[in-house]
Amino acid sequence: MPDDKLPKILIVAPNASARFGGEAFLPLNYFRILLRRGHPVHLIAHHRNQDELLALPDCDPARMHFVPDTRWHRGIWRAFSRFPERVRDLIGGGLMTGVNEIYQARLIRKLVAAGEVDVIHQPIPVSPLIPSGLHRFGVPLVIGPMNGGMDYPPGYEDHEGGATRASIATGRRVALMLNRLKPGKHRAAALLVANERTRRALPDPLHPRIETLIENGIDFSRWKAPAQKRNEAVRGKLKLVFLGRFVGWKAIDITLRAVALARKSGADVTLDLLGDGEGRHELEALAEELGIAGEVRFHGFRPQEECASILAQSDALILNSLRECGGAVVLEAMAMGLPVVASAWGGPLDYLNVDSGFLIHPSPREDFDRRLAGALITLADDPQLRERMGQAGQQIVRRDFDWERKVDRMIEIYQEAASA
Repeated sequence: MPDDKLPKILIVAPNASARFGGEAFLPLNYFRILLRRGHPVHLIAHHRNQDELLALPDCDPARMHFVPDTRWHRGIWRAFSRFPERVRDLIGGGLMTGVNEIYQARLIRKLVAAGEVDVIHQPIPVSPLIPSGLHRFGVPLVIGPMNGGMDYPPGYEDHEGGATRASIATGRRVALMLNRLKPGKHRAAALLVANERTRRALPDPLHPRIETLIENGIDFSRWKAPAQKRNEAVRGKLKLVFLGRFVGWKAIDITLRAVALARKSGADVTLDLLGDGEGRHELEALAEELGIAGEVRFHGFRPQEECASILAQSDALILNSLRECGGAVVLEAMAMGLPVVASAWGGPLDYLNVDSGFLIHPSPREDFDRRLAGALITLADDPQLRERMGQAGQQIVRRDFDWERKVDRMIEIYQEAASA
């Protein structure tokens, strides 16, 4: 039974979902873990995810509430579906959040009036600039952890056209103005940020209650090293894996070029790609052009259980993204005892160090693929190094990124907000 002394939490996250991963998975994890602990908690999500969420065995249907899917939601989706991702996320996402707030207000007022809410928690969107109006219901508001403020590294400006950059700059200025009109992030009881970069991007970076807390974590019931040791390591051979969407800023084309260069140097490197996207056909053609089509497997999107199974049989993860705010897959690979080769830019810098993997800066652009290939060759040639890095990564995630400890800290934040 719930403890009456614990604050009653309302998690407001219309995009909450296990199906889409990424930031959509974060609020669901808070909700499930708090429920499992008997904590008094409710979740507001969007109707489009209702069937999925109601079917989850560890989610109480009586504690889930759904924002209706309206013509305004559908209109915004259609209007921004063809825009570049960053424009869609910042401007389209901001508009969608505004529409959601109109329709979820009735649900929030009803729960507050029934005495079911002591603290509102808004974990997504993780963007630090999207305005929030959830301060106006007479209970403390906790926002985050947020993660953002990312730009491309020097030398990659062409990944965004001039119109996109102008739209983003305008969107940021408009967002700062809207945060004055909807001052949830100014009036929140606590703002949680993943790093200093995100703190600087807040509309109120001098807010009196800002705490650093990484948004991602690890559920060790799902992501754990296999009980039996992997197949006997072979010097000179490296089974590499990538997990993620096929979007331009993931730089999978550079990943393929690095694999090709490593193979030309004599390292037997293979690559499993777990994910999909609009650029898949171009990537398949590039693998063919580079002569590595037989060593690269395109699996498409796979369930988490299958991803974990493939990770368990891999030697290392690669994630050389150019604009990765978070990168939960890095933590998942570390939890399973894999070394990681990643960009020294954005999210991976919050997780990795020299003991647990290779951080390769994307600049200069001209030889990024060659420097990545050097890391792959080193890992292929030294199975003992792979083992040491994998063990170091496991220690890091156990110490710093356990979801259970993360929720422990979040409960303390709820209690501090409720008592303030």
